[in-house]
Amino acid sequence: MTMTTLHIDSSARLQGSVTRDLSSQIVAKFGGSVIRRDLRDALPQITEDWVNANFTPADQRDAVQIDTLALSDALIEELKAADTIVIGVPVYNFGIPTALKAWIDLVARAGVTFKYTDTGPVGLLDGKRAILAVASGGTQVGSDIDFATGYLRHVLGFIGIHDVEIIAADRVMAKGAEAVATAQDAIGKLAA
Repeated sequence: MTMTTLHIDSSARLQGSVTRDLSSQIVAKFGGSVIRRDLRDALPQITEDWVNANFTPADQRDAVQIDTLALSDALIEELKAADTIVIGVPVYNFGIPTALKAWIDLVARAGVTFKYTDTGPVGLLDGKRAILAVASGGTQVGSDIDFATGYLRHVLGFIGIHDVEIIAADRVMAKGAEAVATAQDAIGKLAA
């Protein structure tokens, strides 16, 4: 069976991006089919029209509402088609880039990627693996000031993706090439 990887990059930088380089190395290690989503050209923010369309039952949506949700539907289909999701995550001001937050807002949809139950929300995208290629200038991954990786673990788990691994090139401005080498070593140890 051929594995399908969804490769998402969220760095604003095309050249010299540590996360773009690391995420590409991870994807190359797995082979198989790749769905590519580059968030450098920012996704739209959700709007009142989007929210209203989302809360309208699918069988009652008009053509405008269907069109309003078309990008969200396409992004969700990419997630559903993937066995593994590889996300390049630069840490900007202690958190994730706004482009990645917009992607999350578009894919975290009640009744589609998660549902509410009497015992709380349940993710609907079980059986998938996520690998986060994280880079930061000064934030140590896993520290009290890292608001990126904990948030991503939580939101991915919320939609049912609980197998989340982090490849970190953190504190690049302090550690330089050593931070990148540590991440590349971790990539080499990833199970395909």
